[in-house]
Amino acid sequence: MRFLPTPGSRFALAIVSALTLAGCDPVINIAGANFPAWLFSAICGAILTLLIRPIFVLTRVERYLWSLPIVYSSLTVLMGCIVWLIFFNRI
Repeated sequence: MRFLPTPGSRFALAIVSALTLAGCDPVINIAGANFPAWLFSAICGAILTLLIRPIFVLTRVERYLWSLPIVYSSLTVLMGCIVWLIFFNRI
C-alpha cells in the first residue's frame, strides 16, 4: 500500500523544514548586529527597484506596463535574487 501524504502532513513537513533549514542561511554583520543574508538581499532589491522606476518613467515605458503592483513587486524579487547571486553564491 502506498503512502499518500495528507495536506496536514505536508504542512507539518514544511514547518519542520523551515525551522531546521533556517540555520543554513548565511549571516552578515552590520554595525555589530547579525542579519540574515536574505533580508539584506530583499532590502537591496527594494532599493534597486526604487532606483529603476524613474528610468521607466523618463523613458515612458511605465505606461505600457500591464499591472504596476505586479511588475514592481516582481522586479523587486528579481533584483533581490540578483543581489543574492552576486554576493552570496557559493558555487
